Amino acid sequence: MQDELIARAQAWLAEDPDAETREELAKLIEAEDVAELTARFSGTLQFGTAGLRGELGAGPMRMNRSVVVRAAAGLAAYLKARGHAGGLVVVGYDARHKSADFARDTAAVMTGAGLRAALLPRPLPTPVLAYAIRHLGAVAGVEVTASHNPPRDNGYKVYLGDGSQIVPPADAEIAAEIAAIARLADVPRPESGWQTLDDGVLDAYLARTDAVLAADSPRTARTVYTAMHGVGRETLTAAFARAGFPAPVLVAEQADPDPDFPTVAFPNPEEPGAMDLAFAKARETGPDLVIANDPDADRCAVAVPDGGDWRMLRGDEVGALLAEHLVRQGARGTFAESIVSSSLLGRIAAGAGLPYEETLTGFKWIARVEGLRYGYEEALGYCVDPEGVRDKDGITAALLITELASVLKAEGRTLLDLLDDLAVRHGLHATDQLSVRVDDLSVISDAMRRLRERPPTRLAGLPVTAAEDLTKGTPSLPPTDGLRYTLDGARVIVRPSGTEPKLKCYLEVVVPVGTHAGLPVARAKAADLLAAVKRDLSAAAGI
Repeated sequence: MQDELIARAQAWLAEDPDAETREELAKLIEAEDVAELTARFSGTLQFGTAGLRGELGAGPMRMNRSVVVRAAAGLAAYLKARGHAGGLVVVGYDARHKSADFARDTAAVMTGAGLRAALLPRPLPTPVLAYAIRHLGAVAGVEVTASHNPPRDNGYKVYLGDGSQIVPPADAEIAAEIAAIARLADVPRPESGWQTLDDGVLDAYLARTDAVLAADSPRTARTVYTAMHGVGRETLTAAFARAGFPAPVLVAEQADPDPDFPTVAFPNPEEPGAMDLAFAKARETGPDLVIANDPDADRCAVAVPDGGDWRMLRGDEVGALLAEHLVRQGARGTFAESIVSSSLLGRIAAGAGLPYEETLTGFKWIARVEGLRYGYEEALGYCVDPEGVRDKDGITAALLITELASVLKAEGRTLLDLLDDLAVRHGLHATDQLSVRVDDLSVISDAMRRLRERPPTRLAGLPVTAAEDLTKGTPSLPPTDGLRYTLDGARVIVRPSGTEPKLKCYLEVVVPVGTHAGLPVARAKAADLLAAVKRDLSAAAGI
C-alpha cells in the first residue's frame, strides 16, 4: 500500500508545473509521510455546482495548478462538445495566493483548446466577471476565488453563457470531461495568445451600477467601509463616487488586498470578530451605516447604530429591507430566495402583488428564476440587478442599501424603523443559525443520519407538523441533501454546507405583532423560541 501511494505521488510530481508544489511534494515523498500523502492522494478534489474549492497544496485533493489545468481542460472539452469551439471564455480572479497563476493557466488551456480567452485586467470583484460574461457575449466564464474561506484555500467557480453559475447536469458533465484527462502533457498550454482586457469592462460595469438607483433619490447617508482584505475597495468607492454618495470612510487596516488576511481569523463579515475594526472606526466617525464586502465582494454586510453601539443586520433583515425598497421604487417581476432564507420575502411580494419563488440554496438556482427582478440569500448575498449581473453582487447591494438609508434619513427615520414597520405589517420574522464547523466530515453525515432515522416530533414545545427529506426533491425543488421541518409558527432546515466543512441549521420563528408597542414582547418571545429550537435541534442531531 505504501509503495503504491509513493508511486502515485511520484507520478503526480513528474507532471506538476509549479515549482512550489513540486518542492512541497518532494519533501513529503522523501520523508515518506504516509499520513499526509494519504490525505492528499486519497481521491480527487470533486468538481460540482460550487466548482472547485479546497486548501492550497500539492496533490489531487488540494487546489494547485495541476488540478486547475485539468479543470480548465475539462471545461474546454465540455464547451467544444456543445458547439462552442472558438467561443470566448472570460476569466477573472481575486487576490488570494495562486489566483493569478490559476487564471493564466485557465486562459492558456482555453487558447490551446481552440477557444478564445480574455483575462480581466487585475484582481476584481466576482460580480465584474459575472457582468463581463453577458456584456462580452462569452460562452462561459471562470472566477478564481475562494470567496470568504480561510487564507490557505482557493477555488474555481464556473459560469455559462447566460452569466449564471453551473447547475446539474452541467457540473457532472464537466466533471466527466475532467476525469477523462489522462496526462497534463496531453493538454496544450501555449504561453500566449489570449487577451488581457483593459478597464473598459470595469467602466461598463460601473456605468451599469447607476441603474439600481432612482434618478432623483437622496444620496446623503455616510458610511464606513471595509473590504475585508479583499478586492472590493477600488470598485465600491468608484461606484459610490459615480452615484454622488459621500466617500466611504475606509477601515485602513483591511482596505487593500492581502491574501494572508492578517486581521481576521476568517475573512467573512458573519464570523465573530471580523467586524471589530469596522465597528471601532464607526464609533470614531459616527456614520449612518457600516458596509462590508467579503474578499471577492459578491456579498454585502450591513451594520447600523443600535442603542448607543453598532450591530450587524442579519442577511434576512437586509434582504427584506432591499425588497421593500424595490417595491417602493415600483419594481416589477419575480422576487426569489433560497429555502433557507426568511419567509418574510414571500409576504412582502404577496403584499405588493408580485410573483414569488423559492429555490435551493445558492445563486446558481436563484439566478435561473424566470422573470427574476430581485433575489437574495440569507448568507449576505443579494441580486438587485439581474439584467446586469445574474449572481449576487456586493457592490450594487451596497449602493441600494445606502440609497434606502438616505431616503429614510431624509424622513428622520432609520433602517431599524423600517424593519419595525415590516414586523407590524407582516409579523416579526426572527431567524438564527446553528452552525457547526468540523474537522471530521463524518460528524456531519452522522448528524444527518441520526435526524433521518429519528426525526424530532417537537422542537421548543412546538409540534413538528411536517418533516421533509429533500433528497427526494419536491414538486418545486430538485433533490438536495437537506431536511425541512415545519412547525406551528416556525421552520427549520438542516443541510451540510456546500463550500465549507460545516453542518448548517437554519431557524425561523414568526410571532404576530399587533402594534409597534408590542414589538419588545414579540422580540423577547422570538428570542426564547429560537434558543429553545436551537437547543432541542442540537440534542436531536447529537451535535
